[in-house]
Amino acid sequence: MKKIITIISVIAVVVIFGGLFVIQNVNFNKLGTEKYYVQTKGEPNDSGEYTLPGYDKDGKEKTLTFMRAGKDRRFKENAYLCVYVKDEKGVTSYEEVKKEDIPDKAKEKLQ
Repeated sequence: MKKIITIISVIAVVVIFGGLFVIQNVNFNKLGTEKYYVQTKGEPNDSGEYTLPGYDKDGKEKTLTFMRAGKDRRFKENAYLCVYVKDEKGVTSYEEVKKEDIPDKAKEKLQ
């Protein structure tokens, strides 16, 4: 009986800590998305949204509308962003990237 309780306890600890690890380290907003690359230019509109052309790794263009979260609602001018897009939801997440990390065909379009 003690072995069964020990085994169940160990399994419970592994499941709990594994779940916590996944919750803390996986950005669910990026799952099932397509990556597009944009260069921030200009000011956001009155509601704080940017509408910019984005390019996927093959250089295919898509117009993207999104806003910056946080206190400062503006991005740095000419910053490069990797934007994560789901067809049914639009932009779900973004992160700033270095120009050299952008795929060549997208980089050509952003210059």
